[in-house]
Amino acid sequence: MKPTLRNYRDENDYWRIRQFLREVMIANGLRALSWSVQRLDYWRFFGMNHVHPGEVLPRIIFLWETPGGQIAAVLNPEEMGDCFMQVHPAFKTKELEDEMIATAREHLSVARGDRQLLHLWADSQDIPRQELLSAHGFHMQEATESQWRRDLNGPIPQVPVAEGYTIRALGDERELPARSWASWRGFHPDEPEADYSGWEWYCDIQRCPLYRRDLDMVAAFGDEIVAFATLWFDDVTRMVAVEPVATVPEHQRKGLARAAIREGLRRAQRLGAVRAYVGGYEPGPDALYASVLSPECDRSVSWVKEW
Repeated sequence: MKPTLRNYRDENDYWRIRQFLREVMIANGLRALSWSVQRLDYWRFFGMNHVHPGEVLPRIIFLWETPGGQIAAVLNPEEMGDCFMQVHPAFKTKELEDEMIATAREHLSVARGDRQLLHLWADSQDIPRQELLSAHGFHMQEATESQWRRDLNGPIPQVPVAEGYTIRALGDERELPARSWASWRGFHPDEPEADYSGWEWYCDIQRCPLYRRDLDMVAAFGDEIVAFATLWFDDVTRMVAVEPVATVPEHQRKGLARAAIREGLRRAQRLGAVRAYVGGYEPGPDALYASVLSPECDRSVSWVKEW
């Protein structure tokens, strides 16, 4: 019998989805062809509270289950109108994905003036899904997410650090304001300081179940945090995610982000990680990730429909 659709119900579903994503990652040979547990946690504990507040999980997450109660697929948005189809390869069929696309269109599109807009993502090598999206009237976009990866089966070279800088783990709660300010400066270099909303949001980052302060790497210049690379180790898949990464403008081009990533990878390797991965959308970060990890990556492409 085909899997049956239902809405997300409660906290127990969240933890079942986390396990489902681990099973999918393992079934896909440790390739990020679906969301990872880290991405789900980051979306829920940070994104849902600070970037896209106001949504409730039972309204925007859909599950498909077998008669025996096994999750076969999950549909969820990163933000309304931008949705991801997580499918276990053992249950991947045209009929299932056809129903997922229809469900996304009915419940997860976003209004743009008098039009509705919906983005769905497909791996660049997933021809059946691309053909199905095309049949539903979606059109391929230029937007691409690259998932860079590296097997951690050998030594990770040290990176010389510029004089005056230190690569280390984030300190205790007294350093959260400095870490938050570095994030603001790294990701919003051209925005006015008056738009800075404070540091308390970082407490929600540290609430994520996979968060480890010893893998929250920073580059410090005296008492100032000037670059960072946060790593997330999942001891079930034995994969480590690298996200986010940034350097404040005044300290760029010194190799600080590269050094922070590599120190984090060495630490994760000692914990038992066998593969690292990181998602990139832009040429600059992609060049960094390809050089620190490897040129190997999977590419996910956005498809869009307006009506």
